[in-house]
Amino acid sequence: MLSFHHLNQTLQLLPEKAIYWEDQKALLIADAHFGKVTHFRKAGMAIPEQAAHRNLNTLQQLITEYKPEKVLFLGDLFHSEMNTEWLLFKELLLEFPNVEFTLIQGNHDILHKHSYDNTTMRVVRELNLEPYNFTHEPEEHPSLYNLSGHLHPGVRMQRKGRQSMRLPCFYFGKKNGVLPAFGEFTGLHIISPKKDDHIFIISGKVVQQAL
Repeated sequence: MLSFHHLNQTLQLLPEKAIYWEDQKALLIADAHFGKVTHFRKAGMAIPEQAAHRNLNTLQQLITEYKPEKVLFLGDLFHSEMNTEWLLFKELLLEFPNVEFTLIQGNHDILHKHSYDNTTMRVVRELNLEPYNFTHEPEEHPSLYNLSGHLHPGVRMQRKGRQSMRLPCFYFGKKNGVLPAFGEFTGLHIISPKKDDHIFIISGKVVQQAL
């Protein structure tokens, strides 16, 4: 965990690829892509069944540890059409009746709107909580700082012997910030940061600022 003081707010950047926003007691998660593992397994890909539960277990652990009042999903919560992972996710919501869950809908959130009716989660296109404007895809807001997902940001780190490795990161530019993808098997989009951007690299259980 690394504390980032941003716009007079305290953001805890977590190695689980989420943010705990202390001032609002809110957990921020982008691109969970629940359902993706089960979708791939149905298509015949050799992915271990337990992988379908790891992201849900991590979410459960984060809520239990940080006790947020709000959980904001910044889009692409569920990757595919209905499958068993959605039922597991609905059960998880019921474990935390005092938490306010909000989905800022993303391009992969293709479930029918009735799928959300029997959950405790509200679904919106965007959300404003000063000083932030939350969307799925990066946008520019006239007065608020935009936080989003969608891009799955990552950086390429050079190693000895001309080797390189790709690692997920948190990105904070002048007007926009982008969270890493929370889910597994989501891929990375390698970014090219500008001079005054803040980049925080996630390596295992460590979050550190790029020099």
